[in-house]
Amino acid sequence: MSSLNDKLAAALLSREKRHIRRRLPVSVSPVLPSADFTSNDYLSLATSSTLRTAFQRALSTAPQILGSGGSRLLVPTPAHVALESRLERFFGAEKALLFNSGFDANVAFFSAIPQPGDVILYDEHIHASVHDGMGASRVDSSSLIKFSHNSVTALKRSLRKLLHERDDLRDGRASAFVAVESLYSMDGTFAPLHEIVQCVEEMLPKRNGYVIVDEAHATGIYGPQGRGMVAALGLEGRVLARLHTFGKALAGSGAAILTTELIRDYLLNYARPLIYTTTLTYANVIAVECAFDMLENGSAEVLALHLLDLSRYFLELLRPHLQSAPPELLCLPGHLRVDDHKDSINSPSDTSFPPPTPIIPLLTPHPHSLAAHLASLPQPLFTKAITWPTVPVGTSRVRVCLHAGHTRDDVKKLVDGIVDWVQTWLAREREVARQWLDVAEVEGVGVWMESKL
Repeated sequence: MSSLNDKLAAALLSREKRHIRRRLPVSVSPVLPSADFTSNDYLSLATSSTLRTAFQRALSTAPQILGSGGSRLLVPTPAHVALESRLERFFGAEKALLFNSGFDANVAFFSAIPQPGDVILYDEHIHASVHDGMGASRVDSSSLIKFSHNSVTALKRSLRKLLHERDDLRDGRASAFVAVESLYSMDGTFAPLHEIVQCVEEMLPKRNGYVIVDEAHATGIYGPQGRGMVAALGLEGRVLARLHTFGKALAGSGAAILTTELIRDYLLNYARPLIYTTTLTYANVIAVECAFDMLENGSAEVLALHLLDLSRYFLELLRPHLQSAPPELLCLPGHLRVDDHKDSINSPSDTSFPPPTPIIPLLTPHPHSLAAHLASLPQPLFTKAITWPTVPVGTSRVRVCLHAGHTRDDVKKLVDGIVDWVQTWLAREREVARQWLDVAEVEGVGVWMESKL
């Protein structure tokens, strides 16, 4: 084997030994929607007969459905322009710009928009795509500054230090970008957006502070008609850019950045992930249009309401069982251990904060065991074990994603499976301890007899 092969194989073997090697999930048949607790299909639109029928009808009447012809800068794409105009009206944004994915959009923005001499402050749990964008930017690595997750205090501390050290930030000649997600995909936590925006505005009065919000996991679920957390909190005019993706709750593919006309124009000229790639196919655009029809006619809001109710129900069922489980074996993260949503949820755009979340991490040092146990049940349930490097060391988990297509009975089956795993694990530990004591007792008698000889 070549040296390259040796190095690649050694790296994979290292991950194998540490139980962190990634593999594609395998199933001999499609996962039933009722058993799917791992995908990001939050509103269950991917299996919606309503959306499927609307999509097929739209395809049958569309003038173009196959391909797109190339880059947006190479060929005119009227359907893409029409979708962008619709997004501008729907979200109340100055301009929208389509991308092939949320990953591409983040890389495009953060690699192109921050200028030399600027700084980027980012939440420690920000998505990998933002890291890739920052790494490709012209911002010096010393000016890429991490702050503790959802900590406005830590953000203020970093900004205060920067303002003390740099007169170009104080007088507005340099800019500070703050990158956050409205809903974090691995933790199910919500950014305190109002406090973050207020902090940036107060500490950078020269208006050279800019907040960028990734709404990938909030799109379609929160805010009026699923417009996201920025809209739910009325912050549309106080953030520089919002990223909305179509591949999660909306069952499509692609993404859009909502921002100013100037930034859109700059991205068209400098964003490599946009310029040098074939754009979304016409079929992709048609699917997104059909999903937005469901947002606008209110049918998606009914699904979102049910989803948030399921989240509360799941936690109500699970919490009492976890009180008797060793927390070092299985526990909820701190923000989910107490019920903050005792009153019923009337609308996904309710201003109570934080709202319920469909993303519920089950923290355990044995995530593969728990996920395997759930998949081995007579009626298999599919979840995902998440370990480092996707999440920090010591925070391994099984990530549960609830969907609007689930029923309360589906959720109860999941809770029963989790409880069964805990009980099985504890019973096995007790048996091992009993066997150890038996051996110790026999060996102890032997040592005592030898001492008497």
